Amino acid sequence: MMQTAWANRFFSFLSIFLLLIRISKAQSPKEMLPPWKAGHLDIHHINTGRGNATFFILPDGTTMLIDAGALDPTSERTLSPRNTPAVPSAEKQPGEWIARYITRFMTMSQLQPKLDYAQITHFHNDHMGSPSRISPKSENGNFVLTGITEVAAYLPIDKIIDRGWPDYAYPYPLTNQMVTNYRAFADWQTKHKGTVFERSKPGRTDQIVLTKNPNQFAKTVEIRNIIANGELWTGSGTETRQLFPALTGLSQQQLPSENMCSIGVRLRYGQFDYFSGGDMPGVLRFGAPTWHDVETPVSKVVGPVDAHILDHHGNRDSQNDNLLAALRPRVVIIPVWSSDHPGHDVLDRIYSQEIYPGERDVFATGMLDANKLVIGELLNRLKSDKGHIVIRVAPGGERYQVITLDDSTENFTVKAVFGPYQAR
Repeated sequence: MMQTAWANRFFSFLSIFLLLIRISKAQSPKEMLPPWKAGHLDIHHINTGRGNATFFILPDGTTMLIDAGALDPTSERTLSPRNTPAVPSAEKQPGEWIARYITRFMTMSQLQPKLDYAQITHFHNDHMGSPSRISPKSENGNFVLTGITEVAAYLPIDKIIDRGWPDYAYPYPLTNQMVTNYRAFADWQTKHKGTVFERSKPGRTDQIVLTKNPNQFAKTVEIRNIIANGELWTGSGTETRQLFPALTGLSQQQLPSENMCSIGVRLRYGQFDYFSGGDMPGVLRFGAPTWHDVETPVSKVVGPVDAHILDHHGNRDSQNDNLLAALRPRVVIIPVWSSDHPGHDVLDRIYSQEIYPGERDVFATGMLDANKLVIGELLNRLKSDKGHIVIRVAPGGERYQVITLDDSTENFTVKAVFGPYQAR
Protein backbone atom coordinates (compact mmCIF):
# COMPACT_ATOMS: atom_id res chain seq x y z
CA MET A 1 0.00 0.00 0.00
CA MET A 2 2.81 2.41 0.95
CA GLN A 3 4.56 1.66 -2.33
CA THR A 4 1.33 2.30 -4.23
CA ALA A 5 0.76 5.64 -2.45
CA TRP A 6 4.38 6.63 -3.07
CA ALA A 7 4.05 5.72 -6.76
CA ASN A 8 0.85 7.74 -7.07
CA ARG A 9 2.51 10.80 -5.50
CA PHE A 10 5.55 10.35 -7.77
CA PHE A 11 3.47 10.24 -10.95
CA SER A 12 1.38 13.18 -9.75
CA PHE A 13 4.52 15.27 -9.16
CA LEU A 14 5.87 14.13 -12.55
CA SER A 15 2.67 15.20 -14.31
CA ILE A 16 2.81 18.62 -12.65
CA PHE A 17 6.51 18.96 -13.57
CA LEU A 18 5.83 18.10 -17.23
CA LEU A 19 2.88 20.50 -17.28
CA LEU A 20 5.09 23.31 -15.97
CA ILE A 21 7.64 22.56 -18.68
CA ARG A 22 4.93 22.81 -21.35
CA ILE A 23 3.66 26.08 -19.90
CA SER A 24 7.21 27.44 -19.75
CA LYS A 25 7.80 26.54 -23.39
CA ALA A 26 4.48 28.08 -24.44
CA GLN A 27 5.30 31.34 -22.69
CA SER A 28 8.94 31.56 -23.78
CA PRO A 29 9.86 34.04 -26.54
CA LYS A 30 9.65 32.58 -30.03
CA GLU A 31 12.83 32.16 -32.03
CA MET A 32 13.85 35.00 -34.34
CA LEU A 33 15.49 34.57 -37.72
CA PRO A 34 19.26 34.72 -37.12
CA PRO A 35 21.03 37.59 -38.90
CA TRP A 36 22.68 37.09 -42.26
CA LYS A 37 26.40 36.29 -42.05
CA ALA A 38 29.14 36.66 -44.64
CA GLY A 39 29.33 33.65 -46.93
CA HIS A 40 25.59 32.95 -46.76
CA LEU A 41 23.10 33.70 -49.52
CA ASP A 42 19.71 34.93 -48.30
CA ILE A 43 16.60 35.10 -50.51
CA HIS A 44 13.64 36.73 -48.75
CA HIS A 45 10.22 36.43 -50.38
CA ILE A 46 8.50 39.31 -48.59
CA ASN A 47 4.73 39.01 -48.24
CA THR A 48 2.75 42.27 -48.28
CA GLY A 49 -0.43 40.76 -49.73
CA ARG A 50 -0.14 43.26 -52.56
CA GLY A 51 2.37 41.80 -55.02
CA ASN A 52 5.87 40.43 -55.47
CA ALA A 53 8.99 41.52 -53.57
CA THR A 54 12.11 39.36 -53.34
CA PHE A 55 15.12 40.64 -51.40
CA PHE A 56 18.58 39.12 -51.78
CA ILE A 57 21.74 39.39 -49.69
CA LEU A 58 24.55 37.82 -51.69
CA PRO A 59 27.48 36.08 -49.95
CA ASP A 60 29.64 39.24 -49.81
CA GLY A 61 26.81 41.52 -48.62
CA THR A 62 25.74 42.83 -52.04
CA THR A 63 21.98 43.46 -52.00
CA MET A 64 19.27 43.25 -54.65
CA LEU A 65 15.49 43.61 -54.76
CA ILE A 66 13.48 41.99 -57.54
CA ASP A 67 10.10 43.74 -57.86
CA ALA A 68 8.17 45.86 -55.39
CA GLY A 69 4.50 45.28 -56.08
CA ALA A 70 1.76 47.56 -54.80
CA LEU A 71 -1.82 47.05 -55.98
CA ASP A 72 -4.19 50.01 -55.83
CA PRO A 73 -5.45 49.83 -52.22
CA THR A 74 -8.64 51.71 -53.13
CA SER A 75 -9.81 49.44 -55.94
CA GLU A 76 -12.88 47.27 -55.49
CA ARG A 77 -11.03 44.10 -56.43
CA THR A 78 -8.10 44.72 -54.07
CA LEU A 79 -10.53 45.11 -51.18
CA SER A 80 -12.65 42.10 -52.15
CA PRO A 81 -12.41 38.53 -50.74
CA ARG A 82 -10.89 37.59 -54.10
CA ASN A 83 -7.60 39.19 -53.01
CA THR A 84 -5.33 38.60 -50.01
CA PRO A 85 -5.43 41.14 -47.17
CA ALA A 86 -2.62 43.66 -46.68
CA VAL A 87 0.25 42.38 -44.54
CA PRO A 88 1.15 43.14 -41.79
CA SER A 89 -1.64 45.75 -42.05
CA ALA A 90 -3.11 48.42 -44.30
CA GLU A 91 -1.73 51.20 -42.08
CA LYS A 92 1.23 51.60 -44.43
CA GLN A 93 1.62 51.00 -48.13
CA PRO A 94 3.59 48.00 -49.50
CA GLY A 95 6.62 50.06 -50.55
CA GLU A 96 7.12 51.27 -47.00
CA TRP A 97 6.61 47.78 -45.53
CA ILE A 98 9.20 46.39 -47.97
CA ALA A 99 11.69 49.14 -47.10
CA ARG A 100 11.13 48.60 -43.36
CA TYR A 101 11.69 44.85 -43.71
CA ILE A 102 14.96 45.38 -45.59
CA THR A 103 16.17 48.16 -43.28
CA ARG A 104 15.45 46.21 -40.10
CA PHE A 105 17.02 43.01 -41.32
CA MET A 106 20.13 44.68 -42.73
CA THR A 107 20.60 46.64 -39.50
CA MET A 108 20.20 43.41 -37.53
CA SER A 109 22.84 41.85 -39.81
CA GLN A 110 25.19 44.81 -39.24
CA LEU A 111 24.93 45.97 -42.85
CA GLN A 112 24.29 49.50 -44.09
CA PRO A 113 20.63 49.65 -45.18
CA LYS A 114 20.82 50.21 -48.94
CA LEU A 115 20.18 48.40 -52.19
CA ASP A 116 22.98 47.88 -54.66
CA TYR A 117 20.46 46.73 -57.27
CA ALA A 118 16.73 46.77 -57.85
CA GLN A 119 15.10 45.05 -60.80
CA ILE A 120 11.58 45.47 -62.12
CA THR A 121 10.69 42.34 -64.09
CA HIS A 122 7.91 44.08 -66.04
CA PHE A 123 5.51 47.00 -65.84
CA HIS A 124 2.52 45.67 -63.93
CA ASN A 125 1.21 47.05 -60.65
CA ASP A 126 1.84 43.89 -58.62
CA HIS A 127 5.52 44.12 -59.60
CA MET A 128 6.25 47.87 -59.65
CA GLY A 129 3.42 49.71 -57.88
CA SER A 130 0.23 51.42 -58.97
CA PRO A 131 -0.47 55.12 -58.34
CA SER A 132 -3.76 55.61 -56.55
CA ARG A 133 -5.76 58.50 -55.14
CA ILE A 134 -4.16 57.93 -51.72
CA SER A 135 -0.56 57.53 -52.92
CA PRO A 136 1.57 60.16 -51.13
CA LYS A 137 3.24 62.70 -53.38
CA SER A 138 7.00 62.80 -53.41
CA GLU A 139 8.36 65.71 -51.39
CA ASN A 140 10.74 66.47 -54.24
CA GLY A 141 9.98 65.13 -57.72
CA ASN A 142 6.75 65.25 -59.71
CA PHE A 143 5.65 61.69 -58.94
CA VAL A 144 3.82 59.73 -56.26
CA LEU A 145 5.18 57.05 -53.96
CA THR A 146 4.07 53.53 -54.73
CA GLY A 147 5.94 50.26 -55.01
CA ILE A 148 9.52 50.84 -56.16
CA THR A 149 9.21 54.63 -56.03
CA GLU A 150 8.21 54.36 -52.37
CA VAL A 151 10.99 51.89 -51.53
CA ALA A 152 13.48 54.42 -52.95
CA ALA A 153 12.07 57.13 -50.65
CA TYR A 154 13.33 55.12 -47.67
CA LEU A 155 16.35 53.25 -49.04
CA PRO A 156 19.24 54.38 -51.27
CA ILE A 157 19.39 52.41 -54.54
CA ASP A 158 22.55 52.42 -56.64
CA LYS A 159 21.19 50.83 -59.84
CA ILE A 160 17.70 50.04 -61.12
CA ILE A 161 17.29 47.62 -64.03
CA ASP A 162 14.08 47.34 -66.04
CA ARG A 163 13.02 46.20 -69.49
CA GLY A 164 12.28 49.61 -71.02
CA TRP A 165 14.98 52.17 -70.28
CA PRO A 166 15.61 54.72 -71.77
CA ASP A 167 12.74 55.18 -74.26
CA TYR A 168 10.13 52.77 -72.84
CA ALA A 169 8.84 52.10 -76.33
CA TYR A 170 8.88 48.29 -76.74
CA PRO A 171 6.74 46.74 -78.07
CA TYR A 172 4.86 50.05 -78.29
CA PRO A 173 5.18 53.42 -76.48
CA LEU A 174 4.36 52.85 -72.80
CA THR A 175 2.26 55.82 -71.70
CA ASN A 176 0.03 54.46 -68.93
CA GLN A 177 -0.09 56.16 -65.53
CA MET A 178 2.22 53.61 -63.86
CA VAL A 179 5.02 53.97 -66.38
CA THR A 180 4.60 57.75 -66.63
CA ASN A 181 4.94 58.03 -62.85
CA TYR A 182 7.93 55.68 -62.87
CA ARG A 183 9.66 57.66 -65.63
CA ALA A 184 9.24 60.90 -63.68
CA PHE A 185 10.75 59.09 -60.70
CA ALA A 186 13.65 57.81 -62.84
CA ASP A 187 14.44 61.31 -64.12
CA TRP A 188 14.46 62.78 -60.62
CA GLN A 189 16.34 59.85 -59.07
CA THR A 190 19.05 60.05 -61.72
CA LYS A 191 19.59 63.79 -61.34
CA HIS A 192 19.34 64.10 -57.57
CA LYS A 193 20.30 60.71 -56.12
CA GLY A 194 22.78 59.48 -58.72
CA THR A 195 20.87 56.23 -59.29
CA VAL A 196 21.87 54.49 -62.50
CA PHE A 197 19.03 53.17 -64.69
CA GLU A 198 19.70 50.46 -67.25
CA ARG A 199 17.81 48.14 -69.56
CA SER A 200 18.34 44.45 -68.82
CA LYS A 201 21.05 42.94 -71.01
CA PRO A 202 20.20 39.29 -71.78
CA GLY A 203 23.10 36.86 -71.88
CA ARG A 204 25.30 38.97 -69.65
CA THR A 205 26.73 38.16 -66.24
CA ASP A 206 28.43 41.54 -65.76
CA GLN A 207 25.33 43.70 -65.24
CA ILE A 208 24.60 42.46 -61.71
CA VAL A 209 27.88 41.67 -59.95
CA LEU A 210 29.25 41.47 -56.43
CA THR A 211 30.15 44.92 -55.11
CA LYS A 212 31.53 44.33 -51.61
CA ASN A 213 34.07 41.50 -51.84
CA PRO A 214 33.97 40.18 -55.41
CA ASN A 215 37.37 38.48 -55.35
CA GLN A 216 36.41 36.07 -52.58
CA PHE A 217 33.22 34.82 -54.26
CA ALA A 218 33.70 35.61 -57.96
CA LYS A 219 34.19 31.95 -58.91
CA THR A 220 31.10 30.72 -57.07
CA VAL A 221 28.48 33.46 -57.64
CA GLU A 222 26.88 34.25 -61.00
CA ILE A 223 23.75 36.19 -61.91
CA ARG A 224 22.91 35.45 -65.53
CA ASN A 225 20.40 37.59 -67.42
CA ILE A 226 18.35 34.99 -69.29
CA ILE A 227 15.67 36.99 -71.12
CA ALA A 228 14.05 40.41 -71.51
CA ASN A 229 11.64 41.65 -74.21
CA GLY A 230 11.84 38.24 -75.86
CA GLU A 231 15.62 38.49 -76.34
CA LEU A 232 16.85 35.14 -75.03
CA TRP A 233 20.32 33.95 -74.09
CA THR A 234 21.30 31.02 -76.31
CA GLY A 235 23.30 29.26 -73.59
CA SER A 236 26.58 30.00 -75.38
CA GLY A 237 28.83 32.85 -74.22
CA THR A 238 26.74 36.02 -74.23
CA GLU A 239 24.94 35.30 -77.50
CA THR A 240 21.20 35.95 -77.73
CA ARG A 241 18.35 35.37 -80.15
CA GLN A 242 14.93 36.98 -80.52
CA LEU A 243 11.88 34.81 -79.76
CA PHE A 244 9.35 37.29 -81.11
CA PRO A 245 8.82 38.07 -84.80
CA ALA A 246 9.45 41.51 -86.27
CA LEU A 247 6.84 43.89 -84.88
CA THR A 248 6.27 45.62 -88.21
CA GLY A 249 4.19 42.69 -89.44
CA LEU A 250 1.95 42.53 -86.36
CA SER A 251 -1.25 44.35 -85.49
CA GLN A 252 -1.68 46.01 -82.10
CA GLN A 253 -3.59 42.97 -80.85
CA GLN A 254 -0.82 40.60 -81.99
CA LEU A 255 2.06 42.37 -80.23
CA PRO A 256 3.85 40.61 -77.35
CA SER A 257 2.04 41.13 -74.06
CA GLU A 258 3.61 42.81 -71.03
CA ASN A 259 3.98 39.44 -69.30
CA MET A 260 5.74 37.97 -72.32
CA CYS A 261 8.35 40.74 -72.10
CA SER A 262 9.27 39.86 -68.50
CA ILE A 263 12.89 39.78 -67.34
CA GLY A 264 14.20 36.37 -66.29
CA VAL A 265 17.40 35.78 -64.28
CA ARG A 266 19.22 32.76 -62.88
CA LEU A 267 21.23 33.11 -59.67
CA ARG A 268 23.95 30.56 -59.03
CA TYR A 269 25.98 30.09 -55.84
CA GLY A 270 28.22 27.04 -55.95
CA GLN A 271 25.91 24.10 -56.61
CA PHE A 272 22.76 26.08 -55.74
CA ASP A 273 20.57 27.59 -58.50
CA TYR A 274 17.49 29.83 -58.31
CA PHE A 275 15.32 31.09 -61.19
CA SER A 276 13.01 34.11 -61.34
CA GLY A 277 10.97 34.72 -64.50
CA GLY A 278 8.49 37.48 -63.68
CA ASP A 279 5.12 36.74 -65.27
CA MET A 280 6.29 34.94 -68.41
CA PRO A 281 3.63 32.61 -69.84
CA GLY A 282 3.99 29.08 -71.12
CA VAL A 283 0.50 27.69 -71.74
CA LEU A 284 -0.92 28.74 -75.09
CA ARG A 285 -4.42 30.08 -75.54
CA PHE A 286 -6.42 28.43 -78.29
CA GLY A 287 -5.20 29.63 -81.67
CA ALA A 288 -2.20 31.54 -80.30
CA PRO A 289 1.12 31.29 -82.18
CA THR A 290 3.81 29.08 -80.65
CA TRP A 291 6.07 32.06 -79.89
CA HIS A 292 3.61 33.09 -77.17
CA ASP A 293 5.05 30.20 -75.16
CA VAL A 294 8.05 31.88 -73.52
CA GLU A 295 8.65 29.28 -70.82
CA THR A 296 9.67 26.41 -73.09
CA PRO A 297 12.64 28.08 -74.84
CA VAL A 298 13.68 29.76 -71.57
CA SER A 299 13.70 26.45 -69.70
CA LYS A 300 16.11 24.90 -72.19
CA VAL A 301 18.86 27.38 -71.31
CA VAL A 302 18.12 27.71 -67.59
CA GLY A 303 18.37 23.98 -66.83
CA PRO A 304 17.83 22.33 -63.43
CA VAL A 305 17.48 24.60 -60.39
CA ASP A 306 17.09 24.03 -56.68
CA ALA A 307 14.47 26.72 -56.12
CA HIS A 308 12.01 28.54 -58.37
CA ILE A 309 9.53 31.35 -57.71
CA LEU A 310 6.57 30.49 -59.90
CA ASP A 311 6.09 32.42 -63.12
CA HIS A 312 2.96 34.60 -63.05
CA HIS A 313 2.20 33.56 -59.46
CA GLY A 314 1.25 30.09 -60.71
CA ASN A 315 -1.60 31.49 -62.80
CA ARG A 316 -3.24 29.09 -65.25
CA ASP A 317 -1.04 30.18 -68.20
CA SER A 318 2.25 29.31 -66.48
CA GLN A 319 4.46 26.38 -65.40
CA ASN A 320 4.04 24.28 -68.50
CA ASP A 321 5.28 20.70 -68.68
CA ASN A 322 8.48 21.62 -70.52
CA LEU A 323 9.52 24.23 -67.95
CA LEU A 324 8.93 21.94 -64.98
CA ALA A 325 10.66 18.98 -66.63
CA ALA A 326 13.72 21.12 -67.39
CA LEU A 327 13.95 23.07 -64.10
CA ARG A 328 12.91 20.19 -61.78
CA PRO A 329 12.85 22.49 -58.70
CA ARG A 330 13.19 20.91 -55.27
CA VAL A 331 11.69 24.02 -53.64
CA VAL A 332 8.83 25.99 -55.18
CA ILE A 333 7.65 29.43 -54.01
CA ILE A 334 4.14 30.66 -54.83
CA PRO A 335 3.79 34.46 -54.41
CA VAL A 336 0.03 34.79 -53.85
CA TRP A 337 -2.21 37.87 -53.90
CA SER A 338 -5.31 36.55 -55.70
CA SER A 339 -7.63 33.55 -55.70
CA ASP A 340 -6.24 32.87 -59.20
CA HIS A 341 -2.93 31.88 -57.59
CA PRO A 342 -2.22 29.08 -58.24
CA GLY A 343 -4.35 27.46 -60.92
CA HIS A 344 -5.61 23.98 -60.00
CA ASP A 345 -4.04 22.45 -63.11
CA VAL A 346 -0.78 24.29 -62.43
CA LEU A 347 -0.54 22.77 -58.96
CA ASP A 348 -1.33 19.37 -60.44
CA ARG A 349 1.63 19.77 -62.83
CA ILE A 350 3.93 20.95 -60.05
CA TYR A 351 3.31 17.80 -58.01
CA SER A 352 3.26 15.44 -61.00
CA GLN A 353 5.78 12.60 -60.73
CA GLU A 354 5.30 11.96 -64.45
CA ILE A 355 6.70 15.39 -65.40
CA TYR A 356 9.72 14.94 -63.15
CA PRO A 357 10.32 12.40 -60.39
CA GLY A 358 11.43 13.08 -56.85
CA GLU A 359 10.43 15.11 -53.83
CA ARG A 360 9.45 18.77 -54.00
CA ASP A 361 8.41 21.15 -51.23
CA VAL A 362 5.95 23.91 -52.10
CA PHE A 363 5.54 27.10 -50.05
CA ALA A 364 2.98 29.90 -50.48
CA THR A 365 3.10 33.43 -49.09
CA GLY A 366 -0.62 33.70 -48.31
CA MET A 367 -3.09 31.11 -49.57
CA LEU A 368 -6.74 32.17 -49.54
CA ASP A 369 -9.43 30.01 -47.94
CA ALA A 370 -11.33 30.14 -51.24
CA ASN A 371 -8.44 28.34 -52.95
CA LYS A 372 -8.34 25.71 -50.22
CA LEU A 373 -12.05 25.00 -50.63
CA VAL A 374 -11.87 24.71 -54.41
CA ILE A 375 -8.51 22.96 -54.87
CA GLY A 376 -8.61 20.87 -51.72
CA GLU A 377 -6.14 18.01 -51.28
CA LEU A 378 -3.31 19.42 -53.41
CA LEU A 379 -3.13 22.53 -51.22
CA ASN A 380 -3.02 20.34 -48.13
CA ARG A 381 0.43 19.26 -49.33
CA LEU A 382 1.86 22.76 -48.97
CA LYS A 383 4.70 23.00 -46.46
CA SER A 384 3.51 26.50 -45.55
CA ASP A 385 0.54 28.54 -46.76
CA LYS A 386 1.19 31.85 -44.97
CA GLY A 387 4.18 34.05 -44.20
CA HIS A 388 7.46 35.40 -45.50
CA ILE A 389 9.60 32.67 -47.07
CA VAL A 390 13.38 32.82 -46.64
CA ILE A 391 15.83 30.58 -48.47
CA ARG A 392 19.18 30.57 -46.67
CA VAL A 393 22.08 28.97 -48.53
CA ALA A 394 25.10 27.87 -46.49
CA PRO A 395 28.63 29.09 -47.35
CA GLY A 396 29.87 27.45 -50.53
CA GLY A 397 26.36 26.79 -51.85
CA GLU A 398 26.16 23.06 -51.07
CA ARG A 399 23.26 23.13 -48.62
CA TYR A 400 20.26 25.37 -47.92
CA GLN A 401 17.24 25.71 -45.67
CA VAL A 402 13.79 27.22 -46.09
CA ILE A 403 12.60 29.29 -43.15
CA THR A 404 9.04 30.57 -42.90
CA LEU A 405 8.36 33.73 -40.88
CA ASP A 406 5.29 35.19 -39.22
CA ASP A 407 4.18 38.08 -41.48
CA SER A 408 1.75 39.62 -38.96
CA THR A 409 4.58 41.45 -37.16
CA GLU A 410 7.98 42.91 -38.03
CA ASN A 411 9.86 40.71 -35.56
CA PHE A 412 11.21 38.06 -37.99
CA THR A 413 9.58 35.39 -35.84
CA VAL A 414 10.32 31.91 -37.16
CA LYS A 415 7.30 29.70 -37.81
CA ALA A 416 9.12 26.64 -39.15
CA VAL A 417 12.46 25.50 -40.59
CA PHE A 418 12.76 23.00 -43.45
CA GLY A 419 15.87 21.17 -44.59
CA PRO A 420 18.75 21.22 -44.81
CA TYR A 421 18.46 20.36 -48.49
CA GLN A 422 21.39 19.23 -50.60
CA ALA A 423 21.99 21.61 -53.51
CA ARG A 424 22.20 19.99 -56.94
